[in-house]
Amino acid sequence: MKKTFSILTIFILLIFSNLTINSCGSREDTVNCFPNNPINVTLNLNLPAYNALNYDNGWVYVNEQQSGTRGLIVVRTGNAFKVYDRNAPHICPDNNTTLEVKDNIAILCPQDNTRWILRTGQPESGAKTSLPPKTYPYNYDTASKTLNIYY
Repeated sequence: MKKTFSILTIFILLIFSNLTINSCGSREDTVNCFPNNPINVTLNLNLPAYNALNYDNGWVYVNEQQSGTRGLIVVRTGNAFKVYDRNAPHICPDNNTTLEVKDNIAILCPQDNTRWILRTGQPESGAKTSLPPKTYPYNYDTASKTLNIYY
């Protein structure tokens, strides 16, 4: 009986710890159901696919492996970059909450038409949220033109 109890206890603990690790956590910068996936992407800006990032206000979608659940939006802002998650920060993910770039100046959530300024991530007037899109840190090596994005 005691052995069965301890095996059952260990089994239940493993299930709950796995659910906790793989589920959405509580985050102050997004809704609590926002996916928490590792981000680890390296972009070579010498490649034609990322050429837009060599110019101010240039942007690309990144759908590489380990770029989150829906990919990233990367924008060149002068000598820096902004890296946004494509999951809407204010709505739990569903089929219509993948952020899109509109008119090369805004990020749009198709679910509720909330818009953010592409260059800064600030919500536009009339936005349904004050939350900006989730951003990620990066390192940029100017000599090799390599952008490493991580979380």
